Amino acid sequence: MDVQGKVFVVTGGGDGMGREVTLGLLARGARVAAVDLRTEALEQTRDLAPDGGAGLSLHTADITDREAVAALPAAVLAEHGQVDGVVNVAGIIQRFVPFVELEFADMEKVIEVNFWGTVAVLKAFLPELTARPEASVVNVASMGGFLPVPGQTVYGASKAAVKLLTEGLYAEMRGSNVHVSLVYPGAINTNITGNSGVSTPGGDRTAEDSKFPMTEPQDAARQIIEDAIIKARYRVLVGKDAAMLDRFVRTAPRQATEFIAKKMASLRE
Repeated sequence: MDVQGKVFVVTGGGDGMGREVTLGLLARGARVAAVDLRTEALEQTRDLAPDGGAGLSLHTADITDREAVAALPAAVLAEHGQVDGVVNVAGIIQRFVPFVELEFADMEKVIEVNFWGTVAVLKAFLPELTARPEASVVNVASMGGFLPVPGQTVYGASKAAVKLLTEGLYAEMRGSNVHVSLVYPGAINTNITGNSGVSTPGGDRTAEDSKFPMTEPQDAARQIIEDAIIKARYRVLVGKDAAMLDRFVRTAPRQATEFIAKKMASLRE
């Protein structure tokens, strides 16, 4: 898909990978409707955008609010006149505690944002996408959606749900004008812990002290744009850690689970 002149909706556009996908698409000549819960964060994205944010519209919305999400297509069409793609990046993690210690409210929040938020955005925009000559849907899951991480069991379950949702949508849209891609980021050097309202045991990890090499959000965004949107690849693994562990879990699932449990055990509070 040629992104030049196309219009993309990017959720989580106020920070991290969502911000970098927004900036990367704008730099390639696309127009972007950036969606985020935080107005201030969206404005910071606009401040970083090329040409003073030309081609960028900002939409403050909580993707767990279905009425607010249902109103987004009209707002985006009013700004841009069309919608050619949706990139679902917005997501949060859970507190770093075992499943048995996690409160139902915490579980519901993670699943509401990661799964139901993605569902709401897709339901809202798919009618517009199917009306275009060519369109793109990109859903960001996680390495945690195919490999369990201690202290992130419900987060992983929410991302595994995004995985199956995306695969099912791909199967339904085969042969249509809508390309569907699934992205599995590994460890990305973003502030997802702070944005999720949680803290990492032992302090925030950076690329220098991570157990695995971390991918910079700019590099992750470039791969999402080039591989998932432009090349319309079905499955995109972002980062050497995601690629390595994907191979490991498919060839030796139990050993891979034990490996990651030992490697990341310090994440549990």
